[in-house]
Amino acid sequence: MVTVQSLSKYDEQHPTAITIGTFDGVHIGHRKILDRLIKNAATLNLKSTVLTFFPHPRMVLQKDADIKLLNTIDEKCKILENLGLDQLIIHPFTREFSRLTATEFVRDILVNDLKTKKIIIGYDHRFGRNRNANITDLKAFGSTLDFEVEEIPAQEIDEVSVSSTKIRKALEEGDVQTANSYLGYNYMLTGTIKKGKGLGRQLGFPTANLHIAEDYKLVPKKGVYVVQSQINGKQIFGMMNIGYNPTVAGKEKSTEINFFDFSKDLYGQKIQIEILKRIRDEHKFNSVEELKNQLEKDRQTSISFLSK
Repeated sequence: MVTVQSLSKYDEQHPTAITIGTFDGVHIGHRKILDRLIKNAATLNLKSTVLTFFPHPRMVLQKDADIKLLNTIDEKCKILENLGLDQLIIHPFTREFSRLTATEFVRDILVNDLKTKKIIIGYDHRFGRNRNANITDLKAFGSTLDFEVEEIPAQEIDEVSVSSTKIRKALEEGDVQTANSYLGYNYMLTGTIKKGKGLGRQLGFPTANLHIAEDYKLVPKKGVYVVQSQINGKQIFGMMNIGYNPTVAGKEKSTEINFFDFSKDLYGQKIQIEILKRIRDEHKFNSVEELKNQLEKDRQTSISFLSK
């Protein structure tokens, strides 16, 4: 897959089949649309292309700093690449871009720049300045500017939006297994391992402190989870705590992983954690010894889950 950062850097001349959207999560509903795009492109000898935007339009137009996304932009790129997409164009979303008229967007970007011959898009898609153009307008442009529009019906689009809502809600409630079933893959957290206070090591459960740079990334509900990761080409399992470490008077929220049967130094490394199951809520224990006993129980619970 070729990834292009901005329409201004796109110079491919081969005609395209395209879909447009944020595709946050690239979940099973999205994949129906993307699979249709890829198959259509192959049949028509077009390049399958996704046009997406970053930052999320709501971050720019509504100043929605609290919006939480299921994927970082890097995570989304990797998932799309694994689906067999030909091209991903990530265009910076700005207020200036949002002011393009429908005609300018279709004529200048879709037709002149992207050489679009087929667009697969939802029935409720709106575009152009103030989002004042709809699917009917797009079809009219298509008949004039020589491209076909395939409309994704209401039922499929509703499934996509329901899936996104359910995934976010499930993660906020700690129901990772439901979220994973809608995603079609294990929910992931990607970050860099930073030095912590070393409390886990003192308890006999050394932890890797995961720092996630993207503050828009949705982190699941506080608690303890079973996780896995690929480290240096090897699959490693462990347990992860998301929270404040109240037993030892922690004040900052952290994401810490205790890997099983692994003792190498990970400081400074970028790793990806896949979340498999939630074990329990975060608790404040009466003593450090109580906490240590609970961590051993968590470890056994995790190993028991993994063995099944």
